[in-house]
Formats: sequence, structure tokens, C-alpha cells
Amino acid sequence: MKLSWLFLLLCLAGTVRAQTDSLPADFNMPPHPRILWKTADEPVLQKNVNTPGPWQNVHRSILSACDKMMSAPVLQRQLTGRRLLGVSRECLRRVFFLAYAWRMEKDQRYADRAISEMMAVCSFSDWNPSHFLDVAEMTMGVAIGYDWLYDRLTPDQRRAIATAILEKGMRPSLEKKNSNWLREHHNWNQVCNAGMLFGSLAVFEDAPELGLHLINRGIRSIVLPMEAYRPAGAYPEGYSYWGYGTSFNVLFISALETLTGGDFGLQKMPGFMETAAYYQHMAGPTGLPFNFSDAGTGGSLEPAMCWFAARLGAPSLLFTEKLRLEKPSTGNRLLPAMLLWGKDIDMKAVRPPSSTFWTGGGETPVALMRSAWGDSSSMYIGFKGGSPGVNHAHMDVGSFVLDWGGVRWAADLGMQDYNSLESRGLSIWNKSKNSQRWEVMRYNNLVHNTLTVNGAYQQVSGHADITATGKRNPQFAVIDMTSVYKGQLDRSRRGVALLKGERAVIRDEVAAGSGPDTLQWRWLTQAEVTLEQDNVIALRKNGKTLRLVIETPVPVQLRTWSAAPVHDYDAPNPGSTITGFEAILPEGYAGAFTVHVLPEGAKAPRRVPPLDDWIKWKP
Repeated sequence: MKLSWLFLLLCLAGTVRAQTDSLPADFNMPPHPRILWKTADEPVLQKNVNTPGPWQNVHRSILSACDKMMSAPVLQRQLTGRRLLGVSRECLRRVFFLAYAWRMEKDQRYADRAISEMMAVCSFSDWNPSHFLDVAEMTMGVAIGYDWLYDRLTPDQRRAIATAILEKGMRPSLEKKNSNWLREHHNWNQVCNAGMLFGSLAVFEDAPELGLHLINRGIRSIVLPMEAYRPAGAYPEGYSYWGYGTSFNVLFISALETLTGGDFGLQKMPGFMETAAYYQHMAGPTGLPFNFSDAGTGGSLEPAMCWFAARLGAPSLLFTEKLRLEKPSTGNRLLPAMLLWGKDIDMKAVRPPSSTFWTGGGETPVALMRSAWGDSSSMYIGFKGGSPGVNHAHMDVGSFVLDWGGVRWAADLGMQDYNSLESRGLSIWNKSKNSQRWEVMRYNNLVHNTLTVNGAYQQVSGHADITATGKRNPQFAVIDMTSVYKGQLDRSRRGVALLKGERAVIRDEVAAGSGPDTLQWRWLTQAEVTLEQDNVIALRKNGKTLRLVIETPVPVQLRTWSAAPVHDYDAPNPGSTITGFEAILPEGYAGAFTVHVLPEGAKAPRRVPPLDDWIKWKP
């Protein structure tokens, strides 16, 4: 065991040396403010927010939010289940907003309120190190306030806040029981390293050796989750956790850039700079995201996209963000960072992306296709492979979402609030095949737009890769799901294609096992469902009709299944229905099921070839 750990550490060290450097021991730390935003950059921001447009909208929204904070009680140490995270996030939001407002407006009310919030949380007994995300976000918020308001703090306030950052933020991260995230390859690593970096920068003068250690430890550790963006930027944990993990990764890099002018090689990590395109293509024309895994159902403004757009010289990355800036959400605790990272971007130069198709492999490969940008009624399909064993994953391999006509016709229920399950004693973080996690309705394949065989769950150890793609008519992707249905089917491949005329095709090629096997093809929707004759399912919503026309070599039975909770701990799913069909596959059966997705008036192509021939298909 010791030898294997030594080998792992040596491999990690080799990776780090190839990608990064370290802050030298004799580094000359600049004066405050030094986190993210130097005083010299303030005039540029002032010019931007004094000019009518998106940046002024954001600025005014932040000020309005700050004004509302004035009458709210200061934060208190109130846990939700085992987490203080909600309080930590609100601390980050309040202090980030208020300290920004002070620097831009020089209104003493904003500085005073930010200091009150910091002093309140610094009086807490601790920042809940048993769930270290709570510590990381609290440390970041307090560090920004300490750094940006340094000249407004009294000596006693400086001492109290610096002591809290050190004793409740930084030093707990040295304890083994609090620092497993240093070896993780997911968002915990990104968030916690960012929080410790910000704390170290804020109070560097008080503990230079500790600060240097945590800064360099973070530079070496954060390469682990950044490996997950390989090869082309698809983020394994999905849309919402991209917004979390990637945003804090960008905060980490941006703080280093502001401090040193460099990033220690982090931007060269394969796939990282390409991940902005992934995030952009993950939102459909309805504004809703492809919300697979533990993702929410709503789209969100992401300030980190401004950082990517600026670094890549690609204003088109902000095409969707520009639309969201018309009504910027002040619930986004990182909103001021958008003004910092976007300060040199001319929003008038933002144009639609040039490509309507994006695909990326890795732990959770996806294919994202649409008929047009800038048209809310266009057709969009998000399609995924991957594995239920990935962090935050569901049993949704082969699933998809579909928008057309301003309606999401094929949907995903998304995540369920963790505390609602943990408080009932469920072990939802165990990824074994017999875990209670898979009994939760929203987590298993029975409520996702994929196949279910003999009522069984997908194999947690399986993984589905994208094996073929096409970028033009048709746009398509093929996923081999065989290992995900090991022991249920001898072979399973699924292809999804978007054709001209805003039509779609979903083709499953399967080989049965010992049989007879009951195969269920499922589609989750919030539309009204009608089972029509001749293998046709009609979906109706908002005065529009979409039909699923099924071609099959064996008889099928059209079905609907309830989306109501199965257990008393399952979240309700009002307005949702599962539709599709069921087929009995005899022993040795090998064949294809093809479903045409047709808006009213559209016609199916005359022939859909086998998946192996899709690369040559001209519908």
C-alpha cells in the first residue's frame, strides 16, 4: 500500500512539474488591494459602468442588491443538515458585492455593512471544517473584504478578521481529516484550493510561510481536477457543476495572474481553455440547459465566461451570456467578477457562434447540436454517454434533451436537494451497484430518456464512448452503450441525428441476450401525451405538436409511465410524464428501433441507414 501511494505521488509530481511552477520564497507580495482587482484598473471599470449597456446593467443590479442588504440581519451560524454552505455562500455574495460597491461608489454605507458581515462571521465558533466547502467559500468572501477594504478597517478589525482567516480558514486545511479534497479530481479540489489561495493572499504578511505553503500546494493540487477537461473541454460533472468547479478554478488562476502576471502553466492543461465552448453549447434555445447528472433545471449567467472570452479573444463566447445580462441575477455571488474579467470586452462585438455542433470525449462525452443560434424556436439536442460511476452522475447514459418551437419536449428532472435525502438517512454518495443512491427516483435510468432492460438499472461500472460524429446534414453522434447494459443486452448502440427541416432521428441497435428480454424505450416530457395508432406518440404543448413515429421490426406496445414519486423521500415531479414503448426481444434477437421526431407537417426521411453508415448518410 505504501509503495502504491509513493508511486502515485511521484506520478503527480511529474505531472505538476510538466505543467506548473511555484511561487518563490522571496516573492515580494504587493500591497493591498491585490486580490483580482488592482487599483489601477478602477478607471476602466468606471468608464464601462458609466456607459449605457450590459456592464451598466450589472453595476446597477449590484448596487440595488447592496441597498437591500442594508436592512437584512447580519449572518448567523445556522447549519442546514451537516452544511454551513448556504451561509458561506451568502457571506461571499454580500461581501463581494458590498466591497465592490465601496470601491466604485465610495459610499461609506457599503464599507460599513461589509465590515459588519465580516465581523459577524469571524465571531462564529468555526466555519464547519467537517464540510470543507463551507470553509473555502467563507474564507474567500472574508479574504476579498479584508483585502479590498483594508484601508477602511481599524487595527482591531484587521486583527480579528486576519485571525479568523488564519485559524478558521487556512490552518484547518492542514489537518488530514479536513483535506481529502487535495487528492480529488472534481469540484471540491477547485473550490477549496481557490478559497485557501484567497485567504493566503489576504493575510500573507501575518503568516508568510503558511501562505506560501498553501499557495504552492494549491498550484500543485489543482492540476488534478483540471485533468478531467481532457481532451476537448467536456466537464464530467455536468452543467451546474461546471458553473461551480470551473468558476472557482478561474478565480484561482485569475488571482495568480493579478498577483504575478502569470498562471504557472495552468491554462495549458489540455481541454481547459476549450471548456467555455462546451458550456456555451450546453444551453438550448429555450434557455434551459442540458441538465444531466446533479444539475439544476435553469440556465444561469456565468461570469467565468468573460474570463475565457477575454483570454481567447472570442467575444462570441458571450452570445448567450449577453442575453442573460438583460436581467442579471443578483443571486449569483460572483457577479462582480464579470465586470472585472469583461472590462476590455466590447459587448457590441458579440456575434453568434460559427458552429452549431460541439462534441467532446472524456469521462462524460457529449454531443450538442442545434439548427440555428439566436432563434428561440430552433431545434436543439443534447446527447450524452459516460458512466453512472462519475462524480455526481445519474444512470442516464444514452439520455438526451430536445428543444423545438420554444418548448423543451424531452426533459431531464435534474438533481434532488441533497439534504432532503441525507436527512432521511440515505447514503447517496456511495457509488456501488447496490447503493441506496440508485433507489432515488431521479437518479436511476427509469426516469431518463434512455433504455431499460427487464426493469434493471444500468451498470455503474460501465462506460459509453462516442464512436462517431457528423457536423453537417445530418449532425449526429453515435454512442456504444454495451458495457452499461452488460448482462442485460449483448450489444447496445444509440445514434441521435438532427436533420435539415428541424427533424430528429433516434436509432437504437441492440442484440438480445438469452431472452426473452423486455426492452423499454423511455422519453420524459412535460407535454400532453397522446398514444396514437400506427406506432405514433403525439406530444402537445403551447399550441404546438411534436410526433414520435416508431419504426420497428418487432411488435411494440406504446406506453406511458407515471413520474410520481416512488418513495416518500422522492421529490415530486408535477406535470411530468414518461412515454415511449415496450418490446419483447426473443433469444438471439438483433435489430434496430428507429424513432423519428417530427414537428407538425414534417416528413420522416425515406430511409435511415445502419449506424455504421451514418457518416455517409445524405437524408
